[in-house]
Amino acid sequence: MERQVEKRENGITEGIIWQQLLLFFFPILFGTFFQQLYNAADAMIVGRFVGKEALSAVAGSTGMLTQMVVGFFVGLSSGAAVLVSQYYGARRGELVGYAVHTFMAFSIVAGVVMMVLGIMMTPWMLKAMGTPKEVTDMSILYLRVYFGGIIGNLIYNSGAAILRAVGDSKRPLYFLISSCLINILLDVIFVVVCGLGVLGAALATVICQALSAGMVIVALMRTKDMHHLEWSRMRMDRRMLQRMIRIGFPSGLQSVMYGVSNVIIQSAINSLGTDSVAAWAAYSKLDSVFWMVVSAFGIAATTFVGQNFGAGRIDRVRSGVRNCMVMTLVSSAVMSVLIFNWGIYGFQLFTSDPEVEIIGVAMMRYLAPFYVTYVSIEILSGALRGVGDCWVPMLLCCGGVCVLRVMWVLIAVPLQRDIYTIMFSYPLTWVVTTVLFFVYYCFFSRLKMKRKI
Repeated sequence: MERQVEKRENGITEGIIWQQLLLFFFPILFGTFFQQLYNAADAMIVGRFVGKEALSAVAGSTGMLTQMVVGFFVGLSSGAAVLVSQYYGARRGELVGYAVHTFMAFSIVAGVVMMVLGIMMTPWMLKAMGTPKEVTDMSILYLRVYFGGIIGNLIYNSGAAILRAVGDSKRPLYFLISSCLINILLDVIFVVVCGLGVLGAALATVICQALSAGMVIVALMRTKDMHHLEWSRMRMDRRMLQRMIRIGFPSGLQSVMYGVSNVIIQSAINSLGTDSVAAWAAYSKLDSVFWMVVSAFGIAATTFVGQNFGAGRIDRVRSGVRNCMVMTLVSSAVMSVLIFNWGIYGFQLFTSDPEVEIIGVAMMRYLAPFYVTYVSIEILSGALRGVGDCWVPMLLCCGGVCVLRVMWVLIAVPLQRDIYTIMFSYPLTWVVTTVLFFVYYCFFSRLKMKRKI
């Protein structure tokens, strides 16, 4: 048994690079797909069976806020994932244990804090975003139930990050498939059969997130490897937590800045009326296919680079970045073509309102051709995180994407308030930030230095 474990553990640092990236990528992709399917199922069912107001409540302003809050924590978890992958690649079992128990304990504490603050601040956050009055009450209900069960979400994301950091990307996928199928079943029961509307969609989501959290905890407790979880050891080691935050905080802050810029975008869209809000909410679910793919490649790059960096295989680090970049560019180009030409059929799953559909299809065909301009940002920042270089990528993203996007919305949109002016902020900031990343990576980053890191 021990010999089989050893073979699996060394795959990332010894196998064929492109094969190892793909073997790691696909479970992450499918896992991200099923994670996105949580909210997509909610949006699809309430949009078809309750109406466009319910769709706006489930996937409009609420979606932006939940992504921002959870995104900050997922960014923090990247610090734990980087440390676990480096210690794991270096075969330092004691440090792996400290990292696992520290981060799981931190996840529980963070979940309690987010739950309390989220429930209290929900009305204020929705009002600050200019949420349309006709969907405000439903949005408050959905968000408060969601925040009430957010601990399960954080525990799952923490455990999944640890499993992926050691090269186990399959079990998080299995857990998500199971909980997502249950979520869809509960959506049908609560929303369609029981007529609970937005409340039913929120209850289905938090119940299934709790189930996925339970499954990931059991997996960590049952493993015999270095990342074994024991409740008796569940405490926060101060030095380890400081290391995690030092690496993960820039990613978390970057995610929040993305979220803030997207909230401002959402506020501008809210000013165009309920039809535009519903169209943007539905498009965001189709658009998430692209983000799932590039995010999965980015996580694969971080883990691959982290383990090989820990093992001292700098040659594989640089080769892995190049391989990952090519595969992501090809995948993004294919998705752009598919979404541009056939995305309308997916859009019809979320709404039958003709005006909403017209606006949504226009959004989709405007943004889809620009997807490839974002690829380098995700892959290079993921690779740099793998070696612990987090602050400069965060500053590049915050300046090139977030600040520039906010400036565009605040300055240009009032001059011409329409959906195209708002959407242009995306390709504009992607191109600018891509140029900044290439300059940093090619001339200043540690990954480009010829001396031993």
